[in-house]
Amino acid sequence: MKQNSLKGWFKSGAPGVWISGGAVSIAVIMTIGLLLVIAVRGLGHFWPSDLIYAHYDVPGSANHRVIGEVVQKEEVPRERLKSAGLPVQDQGPEFMTRELIKVGNRDLNGNDFTWVVGEWLTGETTPAELMAIERREWGNFYGYLVSVKENGRVVAEGDAAWPELRARVKRVNELGAQLTQLEKKDIGAINAGLERIRLHERKLEMAGNLDAAAQADLDAGRAELNARYKAIENRLADLHAQLNRDSLTARDANGKELEINISKVVKVYQPNAMNSWQKLGMYFANIWEFLSQDPREANTEGGIFPAIFGTVMMTLIMAVIVTPFGVLAAVYLREYAKQNTLTRVIRIAVNNLAGVPAIVYGVFGLGFFVYVLGGSVDRLFFAEALPAPTFGTPGLLWASLTLALLAVPVVIVATEEGLARIPRTIREGSLALGATKAETLWKIVLPMASPAMMTGLILAVARAAGEVAPLMLVGVVKLAPSLPLDGNYPYLHLDQKIMHLGFHIYDVGFQSPNVEAARPLVYATALLLVLVIATLNLSAVWIRNHLREKYKALDG
Repeated sequence: MKQNSLKGWFKSGAPGVWISGGAVSIAVIMTIGLLLVIAVRGLGHFWPSDLIYAHYDVPGSANHRVIGEVVQKEEVPRERLKSAGLPVQDQGPEFMTRELIKVGNRDLNGNDFTWVVGEWLTGETTPAELMAIERREWGNFYGYLVSVKENGRVVAEGDAAWPELRARVKRVNELGAQLTQLEKKDIGAINAGLERIRLHERKLEMAGNLDAAAQADLDAGRAELNARYKAIENRLADLHAQLNRDSLTARDANGKELEINISKVVKVYQPNAMNSWQKLGMYFANIWEFLSQDPREANTEGGIFPAIFGTVMMTLIMAVIVTPFGVLAAVYLREYAKQNTLTRVIRIAVNNLAGVPAIVYGVFGLGFFVYVLGGSVDRLFFAEALPAPTFGTPGLLWASLTLALLAVPVVIVATEEGLARIPRTIREGSLALGATKAETLWKIVLPMASPAMMTGLILAVARAAGEVAPLMLVGVVKLAPSLPLDGNYPYLHLDQKIMHLGFHIYDVGFQSPNVEAARPLVYATALLLVLVIATLNLSAVWIRNHLREKYKALDG
């Protein structure tokens, strides 16, 4: 009897349901766990950690002192430390503590991080006067503030030096913002204007239309721009003089003093003297800087805003390109093409295209879009700029087209499935009421199939936004702080190279000269890429659900 009931249970399909449910649960738990690991390791990087001061007594070596952040602690076998060449005694416990400390001061020590044996650290304290200086070059500096100088003259030292330093760092950052505005916006506009004049002059010269009147107009425009540049140049010289006025003197753990120009300082803080609310405020400020600033120091410091902008811009352009082409192809295959062997072969080919490795699309994009199509566009429309390429080089447009080519099979398949689900009676009813086939398609069929189109777009965005391999060939680079969208004509520069979050993760994680400093940024950028893709997908899902509710009554 028991055997029969067990056999009936298997026949009922219940085991399959439980196995499927268990597999889905495991997949969800693993995904959430992975995201939590990435979030903890990435977001923890922005918390202002306390600085320790300790003596490091290595047996048989001179005693020296250490200042820094404890990044990692681990238990390692004593024999492992001994085999690494450390003077570890044979007697003692089997395991010893090893600590990774961010000591900063790369210009003095050569490395940002160092491994130490925890048992050899003595007298560990967290003095409130220890300061951290985030610099534009050479990474962080950890130590004590000695004095603040103005034009080489000491203006504050001792207890008065810290508030004076903070005030002058704030002043320098305000001046730096003005300098960036002048260099990126005003001078950028002048350079763009001069380049347009040069290209126009070259175009007239090639056409044989460069007469005295045209030359005079060009010279007048060039002179006006040069006069504007002279005025800005004076302002730049004044800003540079004000930026280089102040400096500070700091002392490291072993008493060595270093003078740092405050123009090279991003921020200063004393983490040991901060309470929890102050640290929380700085934590969110650090996250905002990461999201809104340009990268520094080989992408291992600063922000990733250009990569965020490039990823979103390229994905949106891809979506604008892939949707009409995918929908038109699906409409033709389902509504107009004869359902014969050729149509079936085309469908098989489209399905197979979805499985082609992404790098193949990148090679095709480089060969066809960049070299053939871009080179032809340059010869036809930008001959005056040759031999310097305009569109005959990797850029935003070709990266978007390559992604569109990669994603178009997904849109075709999803849209065609949506068209196939629409009952034939709806088409026949529309035609019976006097509507043409085109009117039926445009006003009835396509609106009802729009949720399926959005499903295809969601799948296309999900696949294309995270691709890296093809983009390395057709427009994405390691560093491109200038955005492809600005105030200079034609405003959206489709020929410009861009940064991408996926490539940024690869570059920082595998090409960085400072691996330990880059590791937290890899986690933070990976989390951000997931959030960007999720945001794009959720926006498309909301539009799809809205369309589904709108046409539900008609479908019923």
